Amino acid sequence: MNREEMLAYSLAKPGAWQDEPWEGDVVAKVGTKIFAFLGSAGNSVGLKCGKDRDAADEWLKRYPDDVTVTAYIGRYGWNTMRLDGAIPDDELREALDASYESVVSKLPKRDRPAG
Repeated sequence: MNREEMLAYSLAKPGAWQDEPWEGDVVAKVGTKIFAFLGSAGNSVGLKCGKDRDAADEWLKRYPDDVTVTAYIGRYGWNTMRLDGAIPDDELREALDASYESVVSKLPKRDRPAG
């Protein structure tokens, strides 16, 4: 899976939209919240991989060469995952799905997308 495919998959989620909150850094949001950091280039994605650092560390154990703790927000369960590494595409999609669902679940009910 490459960056363009991951972005397209992200934006296909109900209520998802592309934003550039920092010049050149693309993110996918639902409501006002980010669920995927796609950056400006490269082949990685930042995702919410657990409710906390302990849960997100499971990804680090499984794919130590392809997953890192996301700078600044890693303590909240965010990891950066290589898209062109050992992580299978279906697991990347599942991780994105989980990140999206985690963010949607924290939105006020009136702001949650239908579908």
